[in-house]
Amino acid sequence: MIVQNYKEVEKIKIEKFPYRGTPHEVKGISVRWLSKCGEDDMGTPEYGLRYFTAEPGGEIPIHNHFYHQTMYILSGRFECWQFDRETDELVSKVEVGPGDAIYIPSMEPHGMKNLSHTEPAAFLCCIANVYEDE
Repeated sequence: MIVQNYKEVEKIKIEKFPYRGTPHEVKGISVRWLSKCGEDDMGTPEYGLRYFTAEPGGEIPIHNHFYHQTMYILSGRFECWQFDRETDELVSKVEVGPGDAIYIPSMEPHGMKNLSHTEPAAFLCCIANVYEDE
């Protein structure tokens, strides 16, 4: 068993997220890895729990990834975006706040933004690779 306070975990500023081979700028976002286990062939943990902080106006641009993820909003308000897998056109956007959970399936293009221009916001993000039976 490992017990730790999130404030004791290294805070890593995220500069860019790759999408379709191109790095996209991330604005005002940092992450603390609270737990992780295993590793896929891309250097991503098979399972992980992360604590994200978004500065006022912080934004995660369009991106996707192999793993499934669930985000749980702790504070602030976010606008979350879902994009078409083929065209990258915006399919939907939804505003979420404390207590809301958002599930993102594997390879679905998505992004989000802290709606406040004066207050930081935070969320937990659990990731897990799930393989279908062959």
